[in-house]
Amino acid sequence: MAQNIHPTAYIGQDVILGENIIVGPFAVIESGAELGANCQVGAHAVVHSQVKMGDGNILHPHAVLGGLPQDTGFKAETVSWLFCGDNNVFREGFTAHRATKEHGETRIGSGCYFMNNSHVAHDCSIGNKTIFANNVAIGGHVEVGNNVFMGGAVVAHQFCRIGSFAIVQGTTGLNMDVIPFMLIGGRPAKHYRLNTVGLKRAGITGERYNVLSVAFRRLKNRQSLDALEETPELKQLKDWLSVKSKRGLHGFVDISS
Repeated sequence: MAQNIHPTAYIGQDVILGENIIVGPFAVIESGAELGANCQVGAHAVVHSQVKMGDGNILHPHAVLGGLPQDTGFKAETVSWLFCGDNNVFREGFTAHRATKEHGETRIGSGCYFMNNSHVAHDCSIGNKTIFANNVAIGGHVEVGNNVFMGGAVVAHQFCRIGSFAIVQGTTGLNMDVIPFMLIGGRPAKHYRLNTVGLKRAGITGERYNVLSVAFRRLKNRQSLDALEETPELKQLKDWLSVKSKRGLHGFVDISS
């Protein structure tokens, strides 16, 4: 098992390390943490004890995974977890906290990119291939779908949901849910249109795109989606909308005003 661990790094007891691990100067991996193969832990980065991550994750300097939840009622002896998938990038100053409840989980998927000083709070669930730009901060229990892009300095209230393939304009404040496949921004935040660029990059074009376009207009006009052709994306949208929201849905821009 090839390892490249700097002599100043601290590796606790019972740490499980995969093959080809790189650990930089003064990094800390606490007892009980698990890292898959080909992970890199940069200088001064910290992986706390109740963190489990897959292969190919990269922690840049000063990233901290699995810290205590920022919840004044949390007891440090609570056994809870932060799980990360494969091939995520955590840039400088990124933080993610473990869950608040006994045996609870904060989850980050695979292929995500978290830029400088972004934050994932306790009990959140982050999908695959999602990007947080610099200084994005989401509260506890927030659900973020797959292929979401969060612009710089976006903040999200606890218990919000951000649907897959959504794009959130930089500096937007979210206090309600964001519908999948859409672009949202402004103050207060409102849905503008479909995430055209993101959908095209994902190969959602032609009739599949057209169905979503009609669905957007119907949702804006508070009309049913039942009569539309059933595509995989429409089914995903309808399934997402069928889940009762704890925060309600952000509205739509009125282009006629």
